[in-house]
Amino acid sequence: MTTPAANKESAAPGPYGSPWLRLAFRPFYLGAALLAAVIVPLWVAVFLGAINWQPTPPPLLWHAHEMLFGFAIAVIVGFLMTAGKSWTGLATPRGPALGWLFALWLSARVASLVAPYAVFAVLDLALLPLVGLIFLRLLVRSRNWRNVPLALILWLLTLVNLSFHLSVNGMIDLNPMRSLHAALGFVVIIECVMAGRVVPFFTTSALPKLKIVALPWLDRVALAATVIGMALWVTDGHSGLTSAALTLAFALNLVRQWRWHPLATLGRPILWILHAAHLWLILGLGLLALAQAGLVSASLGVHALGVGATGGLILGMMTRTARGHTGRPLTAEAPEMAVYVLIMLAALLRVLLPLLAPSLYVSGLVASAAAWSAAFLIYLWQYTPWLLSARADGKDG
Repeated sequence: MTTPAANKESAAPGPYGSPWLRLAFRPFYLGAALLAAVIVPLWVAVFLGAINWQPTPPPLLWHAHEMLFGFAIAVIVGFLMTAGKSWTGLATPRGPALGWLFALWLSARVASLVAPYAVFAVLDLALLPLVGLIFLRLLVRSRNWRNVPLALILWLLTLVNLSFHLSVNGMIDLNPMRSLHAALGFVVIIECVMAGRVVPFFTTSALPKLKIVALPWLDRVALAATVIGMALWVTDGHSGLTSAALTLAFALNLVRQWRWHPLATLGRPILWILHAAHLWLILGLGLLALAQAGLVSASLGVHALGVGATGGLILGMMTRTARGHTGRPLTAEAPEMAVYVLIMLAALLRVLLPLLAPSLYVSGLVASAAAWSAAFLIYLWQYTPWLLSARADGKDG
């Protein structure tokens, strides 16, 4: 005799549809990894004059824009549209609906290379407001008010992207790089919020003997200092005030991370990559503070945040969540360890080598691009078969 629970379980629909369109992390992680592997060495080749090629926007702006609104946004969309299902208990886009969202992202990336600027801009501006609306609807229906600010950030990023396209075409009097710095600021804010949630949680889950006492006030103050510091930097505020705010953000985030026991994770690569990437976020804030006094180039802080923090956190989360959502153990094997080492090497070569040995800038740039690209190529080699096929445990998703 079966119980009602057993009847309900047996009546539940099994996996259906194309596996790679069952959850958003599948197509968007693949697209982001492929884009990252290709565009960084392409940009370096253009920058060094090895390739005579002109993308739709000017090359420097194209590089920075695609790293943010192409690469980082793809991972953010894939993560939020996947996590949103767990957070709300409601269905997120799958099948054809998910396919159209991914096609919209992909078409904008292609358009940035070959299409007239107007076509690129329209396609590029379409995705984020759609995803923001879908995500907000899920949160409101489930009364998940805690994550509503993340949906609002998606719309703020849309406005930032619009300002970028308008400024590139001379329709508003604004340096396009200012818009890209604002986008980086929003990405850093998302990273601060999500790191504060997942890094201590993952750490204590894997190392149950550790005790991390939550201090919500510290998280809030560290986030506030980061928001204020990045906002002053983006708006070109008073250099002394900006430096003070960024230094405070640096210190508070460092204290916060120390309380997460980073040294205890050294034997767990799938954990230490998240701690190492968050340390790059802290270093990036510190370098931006030093840049206000003219002690270092602001570019070093930007790339500490872009390569070390964003690249490291993205690969740490792309490996962990992809393993979990494809029904595989949450462990790092040889490919993952290679990926983690390479992305950290890319950051060291791009940020610390120019700082310590400026004469090696070009060599470091080329080596950093190679390490970055290799990290994402290894990810694609390991994860593409998993992301295109059904879960190993036979479950849906």
